[in-house]
Amino acid sequence: MSIRTWDTIEIPSEIAKKLKSMSPAQRKIGEERYRNMLLNPGEAIGVISAQSIGEPGTQMTMRTFHFVGISELNVTLGLPRIIEILDARKIPKMPVMNIYLSGKHNKSFAAADKIANKIKQISLENVSTEFILDLVNLNLTVRLNPDLCKKYSITSKTITENLIKQLKGVEVKLNGNNLIISSSTKDIKKLYKLKEKIRGMYVSGIKNISHVLAVKRDNEYIIQTYGSNLKDILLLDEVDENKVSTNNMYEVLKLFGVEAVRERIVQEIMMVLDQEGLNVDIRHVMLIADTMCKSGELLGITRHGITSEKKSVLARASFEIPLRHLIEASVIGEEDRLTSVVENIMINQPIPIGTGLPELIVKMKPIKAISAAHAKSKSLAAPSSKTQVKPIKAISAAHAKAEKKAPVKKKKEGAK
Repeated sequence: MSIRTWDTIEIPSEIAKKLKSMSPAQRKIGEERYRNMLLNPGEAIGVISAQSIGEPGTQMTMRTFHFVGISELNVTLGLPRIIEILDARKIPKMPVMNIYLSGKHNKSFAAADKIANKIKQISLENVSTEFILDLVNLNLTVRLNPDLCKKYSITSKTITENLIKQLKGVEVKLNGNNLIISSSTKDIKKLYKLKEKIRGMYVSGIKNISHVLAVKRDNEYIIQTYGSNLKDILLLDEVDENKVSTNNMYEVLKLFGVEAVRERIVQEIMMVLDQEGLNVDIRHVMLIADTMCKSGELLGITRHGITSEKKSVLARASFEIPLRHLIEASVIGEEDRLTSVVENIMINQPIPIGTGLPELIVKMKPIKAISAAHAKSKSLAAPSSKTQVKPIKAISAAHAKAEKKAPVKKKKEGAK
């Protein structure tokens, strides 16, 4: 039987197909590179991944870039974005979406821009030209702009219905392009507050999407948004649901599950590293993503996330707030079995690396049973007085032979 060593392991079929198309010299270099990338079984991959990401991380910048076409909005990049991902923050500082369109909607800028205007969250002041406060009749008149209503694909009737749903104890009437809002109150201050309140009221579009822009990417037009609402975006017929992406991890987790959010973490981190010009092997990032999602939930690398799940008291204390962890463990009499790396380093012991290796456990017979079986085999052999002490191999052979004959002898005795 041939023994396969780690150095002679077969190259995966997908990589082997790519190597076949290369010249012999390139194929040899490719095979050597692949084997050099392999790790020995039981390697401390956690430490390697930490070093491989931590060292390039020191060279990352605290930079942002302007949102295309909107100078006042900045997209978080570099180290702040990496921290945001690893901390698993529920709401990103700059939530953005890339919305891919289906069919005829992604062929021209006009078609994509029409969908973008339909998606954008519209408040009443976005489609109005004037707010008139009538102090004599104690009502409020809002003049709508028909051109803006047409641009955002909204009608005056829809605006009226949305305002009625949101305003309680207020009468809303539509008169041509004018909205007349009457309140039962005779207090001018309350009427003025009502005027300021209805300015920002939602009347159309998708909530939380405050800015939209149609841009061309890879021979098709897509929509970039500031703000994220993945659930409502996927309900639109014009959207290609297979390509829509968001940087809000908890929205992905809620809609698609933990496997999807794990993949999204890897994509986001690799995108930031590539933009910074840092070459980090994707396997290190995949290990971090696996660690964050292994419990079935999204946990950040914080004292409230992954660290809180560690069984070791010393490991929890080494991360943050050591005094609190040690006091709480002392009060309840918690034990530390020292099974992980951190706690053994703290007390100057060899660390238990190679935790992924299999262990072989053999169930041994008791010594008394072995001695009795050996004595029985000697009596069955019936040695003569001239027989010398047999070597170990002969005793083992006789012992095995006696074990086979013993059950047959018992049956004969029972028959008698």
